Amino acid sequence: MRLLRLAKIGLVSLKYGLDEFLTGHERFRALRPLVRAVTFWRDTSAPRAVRLRLALEDLGPLFVKFGQMLSTRPDLIPADIADELAKLQDRVPPFPSETVVAILDRVYGKPVDDVFLAFDRTPVASASVAQVHFATLKDGTPVAVKVLRPHIGAVIEKDIGLMYAGATLMEKLWKDGRRLRPRAVVAEFEKTLGDELDLMREAANCSLLRRNFRHSPLLLVPCVHWDYCTSEVMVMERMSGIPISQVDRLVEAGVDLKRLSRAGVELFFTQVFRDAYFHADMHPGNIFVAVDGPDHGKYVAVDFGIMGMLSEKDQNYLAQNFLAFFRRDYHRVATAHIESGWVPADTRIDELESEIRVVCEPIFDRPLKEISLGKVLVQLFTASRRFNVVIQPQLVLLQKTLLSIESLGRMLDPDLDLWVTAKPYLERWMQNQIGLPALQRRLLAEAPYIINALPELPRLLHQRLLAPASATDDTLKELAAAQRRRNALLGAIAILLGITIALLVVRLP
Repeated sequence: MRLLRLAKIGLVSLKYGLDEFLTGHERFRALRPLVRAVTFWRDTSAPRAVRLRLALEDLGPLFVKFGQMLSTRPDLIPADIADELAKLQDRVPPFPSETVVAILDRVYGKPVDDVFLAFDRTPVASASVAQVHFATLKDGTPVAVKVLRPHIGAVIEKDIGLMYAGATLMEKLWKDGRRLRPRAVVAEFEKTLGDELDLMREAANCSLLRRNFRHSPLLLVPCVHWDYCTSEVMVMERMSGIPISQVDRLVEAGVDLKRLSRAGVELFFTQVFRDAYFHADMHPGNIFVAVDGPDHGKYVAVDFGIMGMLSEKDQNYLAQNFLAFFRRDYHRVATAHIESGWVPADTRIDELESEIRVVCEPIFDRPLKEISLGKVLVQLFTASRRFNVVIQPQLVLLQKTLLSIESLGRMLDPDLDLWVTAKPYLERWMQNQIGLPALQRRLLAEAPYIINALPELPRLLHQRLLAPASATDDTLKELAAAQRRRNALLGAIAILLGITIALLVVRLP
């Protein structure tokens, strides 16, 4: 079966002239006349980027998803291709309602009509991994039922194997291939798809995001009905709203688009820097705006298959870079890259700083409609090749989400100043990370460990001081140094405990 799939990929590639990407390489340029001789039947008059997009659409949902991800990686592909792949839409024909009913009957162990008061056989949405139907629970609660596509796991496994082969070829043929780590990108894509194939995981993602924004004036997240969820089926609260892409309807409903655009930026930075957990699939099809009652003007999130997580190190690195960038402190941006290990330690900071300034300085003091964050990223990644910047696959989802936010902001309010909107939030977050609240929070978190270790320190010191008299002079020096370090440690611990106790006293009513 894999050979048949590979043959189809080859035929589709020839049909749309994708062989040009291979024969354009100096190692395979000699094959160009032969390929042209046997492909006289095809039409390759369209630009290469358009032909690549059409080929991915022809190859099916998984390749469409991969193209969508590549559109956010201008470090991997040329700008014309990135712009064209951004037009890919995950429009997939639904699978038959008889198949949906059969899956639900099997999962629940009884007929679907015994589970739901009503179940609409016509899907309201269909994507590459699953499709959604509206239903009503026995108690009258309206819900949305998401059902996984049958046999999708086997299809994905075969195509992922072929993608790994292509990534390996890229590393061998392209001089930047090893630095850009295409196999790591495919691995990240595989992990993301694996998470999407387990709807219990998506339900857990939804539940956590809802808890993070339970009382938020900005975002609504549906409630999960856990008793009806399995790895193949997810049942959640039915949400209503206007798709965010339908701007005219939003205006008619009285939604303030400028406020909505600023709220989108705040939502992004709140998820990234407050929670380190963010919705990473924020294309217009997954975002609605509520227009009824007290929730009027709030964002409504659906589809929680792709979520991003950041470590504390990633958070600090990103915050320092964003803040330094907004302040035009390019020296700090350069040093942050070196401290994080993104560029070699022997990189000349002044040269890196100058390169970043050339890219970033022209975009300041200009509204969003006059700049493209995507193009800025392209320039930054082009400049990064000179300094051997190592691309971090764990930040792929964050970059994709940031570009989605830019697109939404441009659609809602072309005059939105992304920098002015985001800077105050980042400054507050940084103050919370490095100021007195951060010290108090960390001391309280570490207090149990300090208290447990403190009684053992005198015994450990005593054992070291009773070392054999036959020890060498170097050993004695080492013991003396160790004793001095432990004395200093005891003093530091005493100070920390004193501060902790003082802070706790201050917090008491």
